[in-house]
Amino acid sequence: MRTILSISLIIILTSCDSEKSVLPILGQHDYETRTEAGKTISDTIHYTVPDFSFLGHRSVEINNNTIAGKVTIVDFFFTTCPTICPVMSRNMKKISQEFLGKKNLAMLSFSIDAIHDSIPVLNKYASKLNVENENWHFLVCEKKKTFELAKGFMISAAEDKNAPGGLIHSGAFILLDGQQRIRAYYDGTKEEDVDKAIADIKTLLDEI
Repeated sequence: MRTILSISLIIILTSCDSEKSVLPILGQHDYETRTEAGKTISDTIHYTVPDFSFLGHRSVEINNNTIAGKVTIVDFFFTTCPTICPVMSRNMKKISQEFLGKKNLAMLSFSIDAIHDSIPVLNKYASKLNVENENWHFLVCEKKKTFELAKGFMISAAEDKNAPGGLIHSGAFILLDGQQRIRAYYDGTKEEDVDKAIADIKTLLDEI
């Protein structure tokens, strides 16, 4: 038996006005049944994001172990993006500054342009943003793996010759808990969504 939450339901659940709302666990869940003392017990196996291993802008490998046990905020972007990426990066920096020095928060920005966004390019991009948070990583890997990973986060990323910059991607910020379960989505271009993300990050950090 499987339960699939639609994106519309995700938006409804994550747009609650309460400052300390209980965050749902999103994605496709599996269920296992077992018998104990003659009783049938059903256990929920929550969806977690796929395994990944990307190179970060500091030339260090970043993978699932890097974020194990940490609250994590994720976005997908590319450095030459002429549309939403500059706004998203500024908003990620706002989150970064809010939690500067917090070791239990990781930030991952996955580039979807492996051809242009080399490690030196990503390093320059981070420097231009004046990134101070050592837990914010700008990551790159081959195109196919990056697009597949985006699917694993339940968002879109793809080539499109008709799109500005030749690539399309979601503007979502994705919030993971310490078990790498998806807990919320936010519009990374909207100030009110970024403020909600900050409040929800605080909620999850309090649970660690």
